[in-house]
Amino acid sequence: MPDSSAEVRFVAKNMRLDLRLIADMVAEGARVLDIGCGDGTLIEHLTREKRADARGIEIDMAEATKAVAAGLPVIHGDADTDLAFYPDGAFDYVVLSRTLQAVERPREVLRQMLRIGRYAIVSFPNFGHWQLRWKLLTTGRMPDNETWDRKWYETPNIHPCTIRDFFALCAEEGYVVERWLAVDDKGLKSPWKRSPWLANLFGEQGLFLLRRG
Repeated sequence: MPDSSAEVRFVAKNMRLDLRLIADMVAEGARVLDIGCGDGTLIEHLTREKRADARGIEIDMAEATKAVAAGLPVIHGDADTDLAFYPDGAFDYVVLSRTLQAVERPREVLRQMLRIGRYAIVSFPNFGHWQLRWKLLTTGRMPDNETWDRKWYETPNIHPCTIRDFFALCAEEGYVVERWLAVDDKGLKSPWKRSPWLANLFGEQGLFLLRRG
C-alpha cells in the first residue's frame, strides 16, 4: 500500500510557491473557499494535509471539470458575480491566488471575500518589480518575467497592481493586514518585511492575509 504521507509531501513540494505559503496560513480543520482554484491543487492539499473543509470555484470549465473528475468539490463559476450567493460568514478563509488582477471588479470581490469569510488570503504578481519597470523603460514594450509570464495580447490580467497599490486599497477599505510577504518564484522571501517600498521594488509577487477592521 502506498505511503500517503509521502504523497502529500510530494504534492506540497510541487505546488506553486504562493500556494504552499497560503497553505501554511490556513488553520487545521478550517472551512476554506478557493476562488479561481484551477485544477484544485490547493484544495486537495488542504483537505489531506490540514483536514480542511475546502472547496472551490473556477471560471475555466476545463479546469473545473478536471478538478471534479479528481473528486474535488469544485463548481464552475465567476468570482465577479457568484460570490454574492454565499451567506455571510460561511468560511474561515477565502483564497484568491493570482486571480485578483484578472477579475473585473477586484474591489468588490475583496468585499465579498471578507463578507463570506473571516479571513481573506490574496496573492498577485507585483507589477512594481524593478525588472518590469526596467524593461518598460528600456524597451518601451509591455514587460514580463517568471511570475508575469504572458504576452500582453494573451494575458487575462485586466487590473495589474503593485504591492503598494494593494496596501493603499486595504487602507481605503479599512482592512487589517494580519500578515504579508513579498516573494519570488524561486522560493526566496524578500528580507524587506518592514518596508512596503522596498518589497514593491524587489518582490515578484505579494501575498496578504486580511481581515475586516
